[in-house]
Amino acid sequence: MPLEFTAIDFETANASSASACSVGLARVRDGRVVETAGWLIRPPAGHDRFFEINVGIHGIEEHHVATAKTWSEQLEDLVAFAGDDVLVAHNAGFDMAVLRRACEATGDPCPPYRYACSVQVARRTYQLPSYRLPIAAAAAGFTDLVHHEATSDAVASAHIMIDAARRWDATSILDLAALSGVRIGEIAPAELAVTAAA
Repeated sequence: MPLEFTAIDFETANASSASACSVGLARVRDGRVVETAGWLIRPPAGHDRFFEINVGIHGIEEHHVATAKTWSEQLEDLVAFAGDDVLVAHNAGFDMAVLRRACEATGDPCPPYRYACSVQVARRTYQLPSYRLPIAAAAAGFTDLVHHEATSDAVASAHIMIDAARRWDATSILDLAALSGVRIGEIAPAELAVTAAA
């Protein structure tokens, strides 16, 4: 199956979408996860306070990111890994907001990635009591999830899309979106978004 995309997951330090403190990535080629990557991030200044509720979810504390690359320093690595792929995330609206808001906070140009949401695809593919990542991933046959560890979450999201593509007999993310009735989004450049909101 010539299915190609990159799954992504962010964890955040606090309630701010700009407060990325870790990222996980999973590259899919020919319908298989072929490479993963993940690293800690020092959140942008002004968005770098670690809230107890967030730490309780992912276990990342301020001292863990003390020597990590800043958002700006790691952005090139993120883009190099993802290339021109369509990005996939479970609850993609959250992860794309992190990407965009962190770039806005640092003044970095936000890459205009196209993206698809594995929650939406899961809802149209499985009959489940909940579409939370652990449950949807298990339905896709992925049971090795370490939830809220960013790379593991990205791999789980990738497996949901791979399994859904098989079930829908889709050969690409665009094909899967069309067959399942899911929209492919695109991160609008900040200046366009401001114009549209005006």
